[in-house]
Amino acid sequence: MNIFIVSGLSGSGKSIALNVLEDEGYYCIDNLPVGLLLTVLRNLTKELHHQDVAVGIDARSGSDELNDFENIILELRAAGHHLTVLFLQARETVLIKRYGETRRKHPLTHEGLPLIEAIQKEKQLLSKVAGLADLQIDTSQYSVHDLSLVVRERVHPNDSGEHKLSVLIQSFGFKHGLPLDSDYVFDLRCLPNPHWDAKLRPYSGLDQPVADFLAEREEVDEMYQDISRFLTIWMPRLAASNRSYVTISLGCTGGRHRSVYLADKLGAKLKDQLGDAVKTRHRDL
Repeated sequence: MNIFIVSGLSGSGKSIALNVLEDEGYYCIDNLPVGLLLTVLRNLTKELHHQDVAVGIDARSGSDELNDFENIILELRAAGHHLTVLFLQARETVLIKRYGETRRKHPLTHEGLPLIEAIQKEKQLLSKVAGLADLQIDTSQYSVHDLSLVVRERVHPNDSGEHKLSVLIQSFGFKHGLPLDSDYVFDLRCLPNPHWDAKLRPYSGLDQPVADFLAEREEVDEMYQDISRFLTIWMPRLAASNRSYVTISLGCTGGRHRSVYLADKLGAKLKDQLGDAVKTRHRDL
C-alpha cells in the first residue's frame, strides 16, 4: 500500500493536494489527529487491501502528538508501507494575502492570536513534520491550477513498482524570492544578462534570439558544463540511496532569461539520463 501523509501551513494548498490524490485513486482523509494515524492506517490496510491512502494532518493535533510523528513514520515504514510525507508551504506575506482574499479564519486564531502570530506558531508546531518531509512544495507563486499540475506531476503513482527519483528543475528570479522548496540552488546572476539588450528584453530564455545570445558566451557554457557534471554524477547516486524527490532551482535576477535558458537545457539533458521522472518548470514566466 502506498501512503501519502499531506501536511503544511494553513492556506498553502493542502486541500488542493488531497483533491489531486483523490483524483489519482487515493482514499483520502483530511484533518486526522496524528495520535490516530497508526490505528486508522492499520484498519484501512485491512479494509482497502491494495488501494492507496492519503491522509491530511495539521497543527491542530497539538505539540505532544506532533512530537511523536517521527516514531509513527518509522513504525509505518517498518511495517512495509511505501510512505511519502508531503509538506506544503508559502511565504508569510502570501499566506496573509490569501486569508485576506478568502476571509477565512486561520485555525489557530481561535486562541486570540493575530494572523501573523498564528502563522508563525503553526510554522513552529509543524517544524518537525516539515523536517521529515520527503517532498516540500513552495506554493507562493502557484494558482490553484498550477499547484494541481505540480502535485500531479510529482506524486503520480509509479505503476511499474520500480523506485524512481522524481527531479524538478525550476528557473526563478531572485527579485521574486527564493523558492522555499529548493534542495539545490544555483545562482546565475554572474552571467551576461540579455535584459540589457533592448532588442532581447521582450523575449524569454525559451526564445531563439536569447538562446543564441547566451549560447555564444563562453562563461554560460562553462556554467552549464559545471552544473551538468554535478547533476550527472549525483542524481543517480541520490536515486540509488532511495531518495524519492529532489528540487533543483536555477536563479537569475528576474527569472526570464538566463535561468530559463539553462533550466530548459539542463532539464533536457537530465531527461535523457533519467527519463520522464524529470520535469522542468519556469516559476516566474
